[in-house]
Formats: sequence, structure tokens, C-alpha cells
Amino acid sequence: MKMLTLRLKPKTIFGLLLVFTGIIVIVITFASNHIKSNESVMNSVTLETNEERESYLTSLGWEFKTDCTEKQVKIPEEFNDVYTRYNEIQKSQGFDLEQYKGQEVTVYTYSITNYQGYENRDCIYANLLVCNNTLIGGDVCSTSASDGFMQSLKKQ
Repeated sequence: MKMLTLRLKPKTIFGLLLVFTGIIVIVITFASNHIKSNESVMNSVTLETNEERESYLTSLGWEFKTDCTEKQVKIPEEFNDVYTRYNEIQKSQGFDLEQYKGQEVTVYTYSITNYQGYENRDCIYANLLVCNNTLIGGDVCSTSASDGFMQSLKKQ
């Protein structure tokens, strides 16, 4: 029976640990950057024109009146409870308004005509929040005082 022994000096052991640690850091950094870039590509929707916005809403299954209102709003620097809850809706659909605090964004509003299971169909709207021609959030809501609601852009 042969026995193999390996004698390493402390400097050699330390060097091997440094190399091994470096490889782990590089792998983790690469993986985290790759995952983040895939998420941003998946959630990156360019909406420069009205046709692109209408096509996006149609792809989600919504029918709407073709007239659209447009207004500028400023995302607050500090979120109150309402904005925090609104941002939770955004996060559930892959958006996050935290990075847009203090910025002016454009809100495009369309009147939805095919919302099912709700009596007050005249007051249901889809809002698209756009910053630099990129969709950063949105919602479908009812402005009815008696039974209003707000939900994500995807049909439920």
C-alpha cells in the first residue's frame, strides 16, 4: 500500500484560499449582474407612441376607448402610506417606483371597456406611468366613490 502525503507551507495554503475566494466572488458577481440585466430586459417596455401604448394594453387583453388623457406627475421624494401601497402593486408586476422618487413622469390614461364583473364600467381606467419613453408602472382602477378599486395591469 502506497501513501501519498502532501506538505503545504502556510503561505501556500493562504495563497490557495485567496485564489478560491477570488473565484467565488467572480462567480457570484457575474451571476447577480446577469440576473439583474435579464430582469430589466424583461420589464423594459418602450412606449414612445400612442400606437405602442395601445398595443401594450391590447396585449394584456384590455379593450379601451382610443382617446387618451396625458398628464405630468411628480413621484414624491418620500412615500406616504398610499404611495407605499401603490408601489406594492407595482412591485407585484415587476416595477418599482423607488428609483423614480422626485422625478416627473407622464401618466397616460385609457378608459377600459371590457372589464368583467363590475357594474360601473364607465369609470374604469388603465393608467400607464412612463418615464423617458419606458413603462415604469401602471394600474387598472375604478374611480367610483362607492366601490372603487385598484389592481395591477394584468387582467385578473
